[in-house]
Amino acid sequence: MRPEQQQKRILIIDDDPDITITLRMSLEDNGFSVDSYTDPVLAYENFRGDKYDLVILDIKMPGVDGFRMYQKVKRIDSRVKVCFLTATEYFHEEIRKEHGFSEFKQESFLRKPITTGDLVREIKKLFELG
Repeated sequence: MRPEQQQKRILIIDDDPDITITLRMSLEDNGFSVDSYTDPVLAYENFRGDKYDLVILDIKMPGVDGFRMYQKVKRIDSRVKVCFLTATEYFHEEIRKEHGFSEFKQESFLRKPITTGDLVREIKKLFELG
């Protein structure tokens, strides 16, 4: 575990408790500090600027979808990195275009299901840790 990894704080927002717990445990086992919510509204109410380095958002959630949550989070903390979770390629491609999120690159999206190794690798790439 590298020192810069320990400093990275990640927030996971996914309405599926099994996914949230699995992601949280995997990331904590790999040296990241992780908070998680299964309720996007509660997550937003408790979100504070400059607290997280990365927010992992499920796209399809009740109440507030991941793209709307992205907009809310970025209004509070414009520097935080955001990565979306999606079950299908088609869904995220169509939704991001439909909602005007065409600036996102493919690496801004993680496809479910994802292995622990792939998850950690992708997050390290986002943080440019190699």
